[in-house]
Amino acid sequence: MRSISDIIEGYLKAIIEEEQNGVIEIKRSEVAEKFECVPSQINYVINTRFTAERGYAVESKRGGGGYIRIFRVQANTQKDLIDHILSGFTSGVSQTMALDIVYRLLEEEVITIRESKLILAAVERETIRIPLPQRDELRARILQAMLKTLLYEESQ
Repeated sequence: MRSISDIIEGYLKAIIEEEQNGVIEIKRSEVAEKFECVPSQINYVINTRFTAERGYAVESKRGGGGYIRIFRVQANTQKDLIDHILSGFTSGVSQTMALDIVYRLLEEEVITIRESKLILAAVERETIRIPLPQRDELRARILQAMLKTLLYEESQ
């Protein structure tokens, strides 16, 4: 059974897909009313499911006329997408960030389901059993190496 978060995510993604420019503007209270949930549930979905790693940008304006604007960020090529992801690595990558990155690569058809499972197995916390922040730094280096390999394969 799908959770309310999954249903709200699906609804918002469907609206984004309908828009030709890939941008939607919503009122948190209206979406919460539609799904009979608290507005903080909408915040949770937006903050966890519409991240930069998953290919989205979010703007919000608080107050009476407030809104939340969600943008779908599209890369021109797979190389551009991988370069964009690599540029987002600063000091480390959390397991959640890694999952979001792999999810986006899968969604954009850069990798297969099998490849996604291999990547996630290599970077999960049970595999990298060292303390933070070294674990996140090592995870970032592993992901960088894998993404650079994908770039090399694409250029062949």
